[in-house]
Amino acid sequence: MKKDITIYDIAADVGLSPTTVSRALSNHPRVKEKTRLKVFEAAKAMGYQSNIFASNLRKKRSNNIGVIVPKLNSPFQSSVLAGMEKIANQAGYNLVISQSMESLDKEIANTKTMFNSRVDGLLVSMAGSTDEIDHFKPFFQKEVPVLFFDRVPEKNGCTGVIINNTQAAHEATTHLIQQGCRRIAHVLGNLKINVYADRLKGYKYALLDHGLPYDEENIILNDLSEDTGEQVIQQILNRNPRADGLLVSNDTCAASCLMALKKRNIKVPEEIALVGFNNDLISRMVEPNISTINYPGFHMGEVAMKSLVDHLGEGHHEILQKTNTITLRSELLIRESSLRKKTNHDIRD
Repeated sequence: MKKDITIYDIAADVGLSPTTVSRALSNHPRVKEKTRLKVFEAAKAMGYQSNIFASNLRKKRSNNIGVIVPKLNSPFQSSVLAGMEKIANQAGYNLVISQSMESLDKEIANTKTMFNSRVDGLLVSMAGSTDEIDHFKPFFQKEVPVLFFDRVPEKNGCTGVIINNTQAAHEATTHLIQQGCRRIAHVLGNLKINVYADRLKGYKYALLDHGLPYDEENIILNDLSEDTGEQVIQQILNRNPRADGLLVSNDTCAASCLMALKKRNIKVPEEIALVGFNNDLISRMVEPNISTINYPGFHMGEVAMKSLVDHLGEGHHEILQKTNTITLRSELLIRESSLRKKTNHDIRD
């Protein structure tokens, strides 16, 4: 490997002092334009690379913000990251992104890497197996701001950006009941995650509000991937009487369930009405289009990043972990997959 070019090499080449070269490279106002251009041309010709890391150490700022997500191949998380990237770029920050792959051990390793990389702040959506947050203590102790989004820890004073998942699931379940469904299956992810635990609460409350019994056998837990539709539908069909409504906690799995139903010539929504979650592109690409909860991923990313960047600005001395959780609005989008009865509120999309 060739030796790195330093300001001393440039100084020797152009016949100036290292101090003058350093000032020229940092656009110091005391350096004449002619001298600055001479230094820049020499630096470019010699292949000089600025040592940003060393410069950032002196400034005690890396201009990097860490982001840890459960999976990068999630349409929802991709949308969130796009919103974060927009705000970060506007504020002059770079994103350092990693995925936990739903593993606590991987999340702990990612957190250590982010801390050792001296990120200025950290945004986290927790892994499915995370049940404690001790691995974030080094950030808290150094007062490096940490903000959680979507999947947030419960009852520990941490800042989070979420939607009201209980209310969203209640609205979706109520819609299915209003369409005539009486046996509604609910497909969920790991109930250790606040998102799914809260949706289960909303589902239960809606049944209770309409005098319908809660049956544990109508709760189906899986990883909500595109391969699980066959398993979900087979599980439903093995029951007698079978479900006549289906609430699925993401649109990828909902679309997979729709394909499995169509394969068996089961009519949607006439025989089984279907509602998904997230308003992902796939919900609008299948036939019938899937009713879904519009979960504002891009906006969530914007709000989370804006909150963190604002905190990193001058004059912010309060501890971010003690500020309030931010709850964003969600909305039920009614489409053909669940619409049995025409009303004045037909399709809202």
